Amino acid sequence: MTKEKTSAPSSLKLESRNIKSNNLSGYLSISPWLIGFILMIVGPMIASLYLSFTDYNLLSSPNWVGLDNYISLFNDGRFLKSLEVTFKFVFISVPAKLIFALAIAMLFNTGRKGSSMFSTVYYIPSIIGGSVAIAVVWKQLFGRQGAITEILSMLNITDGNLIGNPNTALFVLVLLIIWQFGSPMIIFLAGLRQIPKELYEAASVDGSNKIRQFFHITLPMLTPVIFFNLVMQTINGFMTFTQAYLITGGGPLDETLFYAVYLYETAFEYLRMGYASAMAWVLLVIIAVITVIFFATSKYWVFYQDGSEG
Repeated sequence: MTKEKTSAPSSLKLESRNIKSNNLSGYLSISPWLIGFILMIVGPMIASLYLSFTDYNLLSSPNWVGLDNYISLFNDGRFLKSLEVTFKFVFISVPAKLIFALAIAMLFNTGRKGSSMFSTVYYIPSIIGGSVAIAVVWKQLFGRQGAITEILSMLNITDGNLIGNPNTALFVLVLLIIWQFGSPMIIFLAGLRQIPKELYEAASVDGSNKIRQFFHITLPMLTPVIFFNLVMQTINGFMTFTQAYLITGGGPLDETLFYAVYLYETAFEYLRMGYASAMAWVLLVIIAVITVIFFATSKYWVFYQDGSEG
């Protein structure tokens, strides 16, 4: 009995040491990521939050101003214009991009020969679409003497510079974003292939045509995928920067002054770092509120295969 009593605590101690050793090994393994996360994400976020309450221009010490930056934002005409342009861009580009991506995904879901290869090719614009090179090419295509502009002029659809026209400049950028449909397309394609074929066979037996099958089977079964793509593309839309900055520079007449473009100008051209930090936190709050709204309303339209609601 004595030996059993003495061996039990020793085995518990040994097990405890093994657990601590495993924990230490785990922490050491993820330490590079933790250090990078703290230094590159958490640290700058805390610094940005502090600077948003200061007047800071990189050349002198931050001067605490409290809520002045946040109050000034809503008296800033260009800030309000950037909000208007960004919301308009997101509300037009995101639905159009998702509809186009779903249409292409359904074409590739037919199982025809070579569809896998073409789906890979069609994904390429999502990889290179946000690059500087593509932005320059797009600017040349839709510029005053660009190929697209010349073709549209020959057809008497438009005349002049599409990028320089306040009425069309934003839609040129929307078209570029729609062209980068590869990422949501791949996700839609994966979702389409998860829908049981038996549902379509049963619907065909009942006399349902393709249109009714799409609205009564495909769309309801795809709602989780649609929800995911909607959230991700909306967030990406609010952070769009490269295309507008390089192609239009925020013009003409601030009609493509995206939020991120104005934030960049404020920080690195006007050196108003405190004001730009306040803008960054307002954008974070806007994205967070919209995301919460999406999740709160998902229970009314997102359905899963097990019958549960979103």
